[in-house]
Amino acid sequence: MTTHKLRCCANFLENSKHHFAMIALQFGYAGMNIITKVSLNRGMSHYVLVVYRHAFATAVIAPFAFIFERKAQPRITFSIFMQIFILALLGPVIDQNFYYAGLKLTSPTFSCAMSNVLPAMTFVMAVLCRMEKINMKKVRCQAKVVGTLVTVGGAMLMTLYKGPVVEMVWTKHALHQRQANNATTNASTPSDRDWLIGSILLIIATLAWASLFVLQAKAIETYKNHQLSLTSLICFIGTIQATAVTFVMEHKASVWTIGWDMNLLAAAYAGIVTSSLSYYIQGLVIKKKGPVFATAFSPLMMIIVAIMGSFILAEHIFLGGVLGAVLIVIGLYSVLWGKHNEQVENIVVEDIPLPLKGAMLEANPDSIDHKSDSNNISSHIINVNNEPPFKSNN
Repeated sequence: MTTHKLRCCANFLENSKHHFAMIALQFGYAGMNIITKVSLNRGMSHYVLVVYRHAFATAVIAPFAFIFERKAQPRITFSIFMQIFILALLGPVIDQNFYYAGLKLTSPTFSCAMSNVLPAMTFVMAVLCRMEKINMKKVRCQAKVVGTLVTVGGAMLMTLYKGPVVEMVWTKHALHQRQANNATTNASTPSDRDWLIGSILLIIATLAWASLFVLQAKAIETYKNHQLSLTSLICFIGTIQATAVTFVMEHKASVWTIGWDMNLLAAAYAGIVTSSLSYYIQGLVIKKKGPVFATAFSPLMMIIVAIMGSFILAEHIFLGGVLGAVLIVIGLYSVLWGKHNEQVENIVVEDIPLPLKGAMLEANPDSIDHKSDSNNISSHIINVNNEPPFKSNN
């Protein structure tokens, strides 16, 4: 009985490791939002922060890439170099500079809420790139589409509707302190114009982030056994690009000054946790589950930031936030359910013997609804070695 329980526990951990990895990443991103907001409010340039962030990331991840992946490195052709160059441009330069600029003009919770259009953008891009196939006759496809819409709707509800305050046990003790600091808080509140500009910057950043996920799925095909090397190259080239951008945008040498303070913590935390580790982990998840699965967890970051904000910053939680969080969880579950059923179907298709697959395709070409699966099946049947289709691969 004990052996059976251990086996079930091991199977559960094996099947859930990608879920746990993406959930852990959202906690890392949430911490980065709060720490970075404090650093930016103290006057640190977001251009310089991006440079230091990826310098830290390169310094941390490159040694591991050299130790564990120095053998059989993929040959860097012009096409592969351009893929890495564009990945670095999309992530370290465009996404993060625009995101930090939007974060500075708005708030951590609002920035997280706006970034929750990421699953919808990634899903649309994946469909356009034929990485995802929509067949609305399939329940799992309906679940992914509806789940994406519900998730975005929940995020927008949290953004546009506040409602009455929902008192939490841990926020009551900080109520008087918050009221005493009201004047200071109101003085630092962004104007409506800054809020609008910040929203536009956040949308551009999210679009670049979604493009990064889709293109990274392509680059992983080349670096499938060298994830650390790919992460190191992206961070290194991103550091060079971000440095060039900073020299163009910032003309004072004093902006590069950094000491043992919150600025150093923000750069180190962002570089180690949300650049080097996140690029590597999300690359592994994308390799196994695809870009849509990886981005489906991003709405959790907003919930985590709202809860952490209530603890650390004594922020109130509003009814709109609670209702939006419920919708986000429902939408997230719907997307994951659709992806799980898709994965199960793929496993079933892969387990079918090749002769039977050929017979299925000849009898009913639409019996396997994944175009990529059909192409794989056809290639096996034709056989690249021009061997008879019914000959065993062994």
